[in-house]
Amino acid sequence: MRVLFDYHELWDVVETGVSALANNVSEAQRVANQKKKDKKTLYLIRQGMNDETFEHIKGATTASEVWRILSTNYKGDDKTKRVCLQTLRRQYELLQMETIETIDVYINKVLALINQMKTNGETH
Repeated sequence: MRVLFDYHELWDVVETGVSALANNVSEAQRVANQKKKDKKTLYLIRQGMNDETFEHIKGATTASEVWRILSTNYKGDDKTKRVCLQTLRRQYELLQMETIETIDVYINKVLALINQMKTNGETH
């Protein structure tokens, strides 16, 4: 999603909320532009949600608030990541090719496990 926000020049709205405009812009224009950018960002975030995820964010009113909720729900804290990595490492150590498996299936299992480990901060 970050690429989408960067493309629309909205990542700053997600990270820090709405930004200030130039000094020569009237206050009404400034507020209208800030609200428009925030609502556009909020719209883009909500477009990427399924119904279950939407339930977590439906009460949030700003894009930065929604992003904070999603980051907390999906990123997890450091302790959770460490436990998850420990589990994934163990699965990697125990991974064996079954006799009825093709090489493609086994390689896909290995790659999926490695990608999960990278997502949780593991470096190879």
